Amino acid sequence: MTIKTIFLDRDGIVNKDVRYLYKIKDFEFIDGIFEACLCFHNLGYQIIIVTNQSGIFRGYYNESHYQELTQWMLSQFEINNINILDIFHCPHGPNLTCSCRKPKPGMFLSAKKTYDIDMKNSWMIGDKETDIIAANAAGINNTILVRYNQNIDRSDSNASYFVDSIKDTIKVIVS
Repeated sequence: MTIKTIFLDRDGIVNKDVRYLYKIKDFEFIDGIFEACLCFHNLGYQIIIVTNQSGIFRGYYNESHYQELTQWMLSQFEINNINILDIFHCPHGPNLTCSCRKPKPGMFLSAKKTYDIDMKNSWMIGDKETDIIAANAAGINNTILVRYNQNIDRSDSNASYFVDSIKDTIKVIVS
């Protein structure tokens, strides 16, 4: 049986974007992320995080640092009664020819294969056009670009919806 999923980018959607984040002390959840995820669960969606982590390739931190931060982050979701089904990450640099680094769809396709995801009824919430491009390439057309304070030209984006915060995504998905 297929499942419907909300895919979330990590840096900029789950947490404030700090370049090459790997220390728990530097991790700060985006205001409203827990409320949004609880709403998504109540609507019957599973949640998967898809994140580029080129800091591993660049040597700013290693896989162990990434995993430690990830386990801590997951524990914070659990404390808030939110189950994250899985997290897919790309540890490669931008100039490598992997299939997983967004804007390529590899992480989404791996998730689809692993969990039998109904991509047509799933969503991607990201803060960069590369998130949207990767989702579209994997068959996800329901996409939300969260702008926060960024000046994003809608005519240059493939996103279905534009919102100003993670809290605003709830209104889009419920409608």
